[in-house]
Amino acid sequence: MVSRGCFFLQALLMFALAATGFSASLNPYYYDKVCPQALPTIRKVVQAAVQQERRMGASLLRLHFHDCFVNGCDGSILLDPTPTIDSEKNALPNLNSARGFNVVDDIKAAVDEACGHPVVSCADILAVAARDSVVALGGPTWKVQLGRRDSTTASRTQANIDIPSPFMDLPALISNFQNVGLSVRDLVALSGAHTIGFAQCRLFRNRIYNDTNIDPVFAKNRRATCPATGGDSNLAPLDMTASAFDTKYFSNLLKRRGLLHSDQAIYNGGVTDSLVKSYSQNAEEFWEAFAESMIRMGNIKPLTGDQGQIRVNCRKVN
Repeated sequence: MVSRGCFFLQALLMFALAATGFSASLNPYYYDKVCPQALPTIRKVVQAAVQQERRMGASLLRLHFHDCFVNGCDGSILLDPTPTIDSEKNALPNLNSARGFNVVDDIKAAVDEACGHPVVSCADILAVAARDSVVALGGPTWKVQLGRRDSTTASRTQANIDIPSPFMDLPALISNFQNVGLSVRDLVALSGAHTIGFAQCRLFRNRIYNDTNIDPVFAKNRRATCPATGGDSNLAPLDMTASAFDTKYFSNLLKRRGLLHSDQAIYNGGVTDSLVKSYSQNAEEFWEAFAESMIRMGNIKPLTGDQGQIRVNCRKVN
């Protein structure tokens, strides 16, 4: 018979796992014995890619985000279209926008060579590359939970529904995050990923021409490279230090200089205002919250055990 004390400890452990976002089926030491060179190999390729093009760090981080929000962190975003795969690459949030797939291919080739055979899943590669990208751009580190397996399906339709839109207001954003088990705090912390990277004109045109909760000087400056018509793919930095993982994103929101409508939505008189203010003033608090939220996001419905597969090529099912 299990003692009441033992039962209490087991219950406490399960609560702790749930509270911190750790999954009982994932752990940060998954590859330590089967391929101890896996993580150092991923880090080396990511560092080289980010050194060559600083923007790539944000692109790799975004791939992990867009992967996890669609049926969980299963590498489905990497699958190319086939007669049986309705590729998420063709979903509106990803089409002519998601990038970094060649870097993932390079990581997969390097890590499989280091391990001697395909051991590391493409889903885990995305999770580790996201962390290593943040670190390469001066941001925090965290222990990535590992042991995900790769999906054998993808869903363009689900990607169109589940990936947060840059046109969302705060209630829609909160609902979107809650749908995948993430909190309001996770929403604000993960929005801080926009401290790095760029956005296309088509995604912020309506904001700079029509929104009223925007600094007029900022709007005027952004219009210089984003005309009312045309120039849809012209890029603008999500904040002015787009290659540094800092707190400027939150500071800009206080000044009504969020580039996307969804950015400014988290500082517009709503329940998230206090978190934005706090993160703008305390980089350590933001970093800690971001790391914790990345772990929670990485634990959205992973495939483990005998589920899915370890793809030989991240772009196609074995």
